[in-house]
Amino acid sequence: DREHLRREVREGRFPDRARSDIRRYAAVLPVAEEQFFPPLRVGGTPLYARPHLAAALGISELFFKDDGLNPSGSLKDRASAVALAVARARGVSMVAGASTGNAGSSMACMAAATGTPCTIFVPAAAPEAKIAQLLVFGARVVAVRGSYDDAFDLCLKLCGKYGWFNRNTGYNPFTREGKKTVAYEICEQLRWEPPDWIVVPVGDGNIISAVGKGLEEMLATGLIRRMPRLLCAQAATSDAISRTLWKIGRSGAERTSGAATWRELPGLMESVPGAHTVADSICVDRPRDGVAAVRAILESGGAAVTVDDGAILQAIAELGRKAAIFAEPAAAVTWACLRKAVDTGVVEKSARVVCLITGSGLKDVASAQHAVGKPLQVEPDVEAVEKCLGL
Repeated sequence: DREHLRREVREGRFPDRARSDIRRYAAVLPVAEEQFFPPLRVGGTPLYARPHLAAALGISELFFKDDGLNPSGSLKDRASAVALAVARARGVSMVAGASTGNAGSSMACMAAATGTPCTIFVPAAAPEAKIAQLLVFGARVVAVRGSYDDAFDLCLKLCGKYGWFNRNTGYNPFTREGKKTVAYEICEQLRWEPPDWIVVPVGDGNIISAVGKGLEEMLATGLIRRMPRLLCAQAATSDAISRTLWKIGRSGAERTSGAATWRELPGLMESVPGAHTVADSICVDRPRDGVAAVRAILESGGAAVTVDDGAILQAIAELGRKAAIFAEPAAAVTWACLRKAVDTGVVEKSARVVCLITGSGLKDVASAQHAVGKPLQVEPDVEAVEKCLGL
């Protein structure tokens, strides 16, 4: 009820200032009762200003929203907390999902906090650190000899057969409801003066569609007065949503919300068979929430940028050394794509920009090591150290 929410905003009851987690925005969540949520601090992550990087890039202001500081190290904790609350409110006995790692470890973490049985399907090639995290949280982990799409389809079939609660992105609408809270936080942390651009890493498209939904809700209720533009950040070898956007742009399709235009979207969606990238969290053949993602980007007047794996690895090192942020590859893609977007004129020099850091670098230490190389090695001798360091 948006009129009720407008009244809550006008009368100062929204957001709930007594809370610092996602339940600060309980009035826009599908479950309000606290007892159904996991007893963990989800959300309330920092928004870091990095003026020196903004100056180096030549833009007005730059912020990083570090959601790698959520309980399982990923923005996806927002989705899992809300999805699990819905499942518990319905009395579901088993939650399940398919994941390249982050969504699964997030669901396993939330389930562990409430004693809820959890089964997660992952592609066998998922990073070992992410699989280990799933096992530590007590999930039943099924490693599928195939792609993420194979794991997704297998999970879908088993959930249908046994009545499990399916958390899968693009299938479960409640994941978007949880993820949209990051948009509320960003705008509130900027004192309801939204940025010009929000840069979002995109695989299935659920996060960027959720950010768009949150922004649209805030605009409709008067919390913000203008809509930020969404920048879709993707790996060049897993770029189905970017390809779709570019195809629509080449065709001259109208970027409005006309019903006829949106009905055509499913038939316009691209796929990337055999997608591969170091950014495993956004490695997707067929985006499961692609239509909603494309619509959100177009409605915001946004754009898409892709970069290769080399640029993503470079961004991991740069974020650590210049912004003090340890990001996994799928999160570092936002910085790499922003740099390219500014260089190519997609993002204007006067812009205020927020880059969304969706996962901790601890999720994929191997990629981080590849990005920065090996440490110096010396004998346990002062002269050896002096020689090595050029002292």
